[in-house]
Amino acid sequence: MKIHEKYMLRCIQLAKNGLGTTYPNPLVGSVVVQNDKIIGEGWHYKAGLAHAEVNAIASVSETSLLKEATIYVSLEPCSHFGKTPPCADLIIKSGIKKVVVGSLDPNPKVAGRGIKRLMDAGCEVIVGVLGEECNELNKRFFTFHQKRRPYIFLKWAQTADGFIAPKEDVRNQTKPVWITNKFSRQLVHKMRSEEHAILVGTTTVLHDNPSLTVREWAGENPTRIVIDKSLRIPQDFSVFDASAQTIIFNEKEMGTSENLEFEKINFSGPLPQQICEALLRRNIQSVIIEGGAQTLQTFIDANLWDEALVFKGISNFGQGVKGPDFKGVFISEEKIKDDTLQIFKNPNS
Repeated sequence: MKIHEKYMLRCIQLAKNGLGTTYPNPLVGSVVVQNDKIIGEGWHYKAGLAHAEVNAIASVSETSLLKEATIYVSLEPCSHFGKTPPCADLIIKSGIKKVVVGSLDPNPKVAGRGIKRLMDAGCEVIVGVLGEECNELNKRFFTFHQKRRPYIFLKWAQTADGFIAPKEDVRNQTKPVWITNKFSRQLVHKMRSEEHAILVGTTTVLHDNPSLTVREWAGENPTRIVIDKSLRIPQDFSVFDASAQTIIFNEKEMGTSENLEFEKINFSGPLPQQICEALLRRNIQSVIIEGGAQTLQTFIDANLWDEALVFKGISNFGQGVKGPDFKGVFISEEKIKDDTLQIFKNPNS
C-alpha cells in the first residue's frame, strides 16, 4: 500500500465514527503526519462542533512540528464560515505546507474553493487519494448535493420461499410475525441509528404498530416518515409518540404539533418524487424504506433507490405477500447466524 493511501485509509476509519451523528454535515476524518508518524488525528463528531481537521491539529502536542507535517483529510477542507470557521484557514495558519485530500466537496459552498485557498497560500495539495473509497464514505452527502434527494435504502426481510408477510388471517392472529432472528433485528436497529430517516406505509403501521426507533443499539432515533393518505392510523399508535420527530404525508391536513408534522401531498401524482422533494427541503440526507410491499415497490418502480438490504430467514410461509420485484447489482452477502443479509445496488442510480 502506498504511503498516502495508508494514511487516507486511517482518515476513512476515523470518519466512520461519526456515522449517524454528523447530519447534515458529511463524514470526515483527518490525520497529521510528521516524519512518517501520526502525531495527531480527529474526526467530525457532530454538526456545529469542530471539524475533523480542527480536532486533528488540536491533538498535536508539539505544535512546532506542524511546519514539517502533512495533513490528510478524507474530504476537501471547507473555505466558508458556517457554524465553525473555515478549516482551510486553520491549516494555513498552523503552518502546515502539504495537504492530501481524498475527495472534493460537492457542496456549492465549498466545491474546490478550499483547495484553491490552500494553493493560493502556498500549500502543496494532492487530491484524489483513495478517491472512490472517500466518495463511498460520503455517498449520502454526495447524493443529496448532486442528485438533490436523500440516499435511499430499501430494507425488507423475506422467508426462504420469498414472502415478506404471511397471508392476512395469519398476520391478524400474530403481531408481529418475525421472519429473521434477534441478531438480524439488532443489526436493523444499528442501521436505524446510522440513517437520517425511516419510512413506512399505512398498512405496515396498522398491522405491526412499529415504533421505528433505535432500541437494541446505542444511537439517535431517525426521523419517522409515515405515508397515511386518509389519516387512518389511530392517534394512540407508537408512531405518534414523543420519542422521535415524525412526518405524516397525507392528503387532508397540514400543520405542526410538538414532534409531529403533517404535510399534504398529491396522491394522484408521483409519490416518491414528492416525498424526496419534501425531504430535500428538510435537509434529510438518507432514508430507509422499511415497507410494506406496496411502498417498497412504488420507490422501485420510480427508480428512486440506491441500495437494497434484503434479510433472508430460514422459515417458509408457503403463501402470503411476496417480496418486491427489483433488479439490482449484487454487492455482498453476510451470514447472521441462520439468516443471510444480501446487499444490492441500483445499477441506474
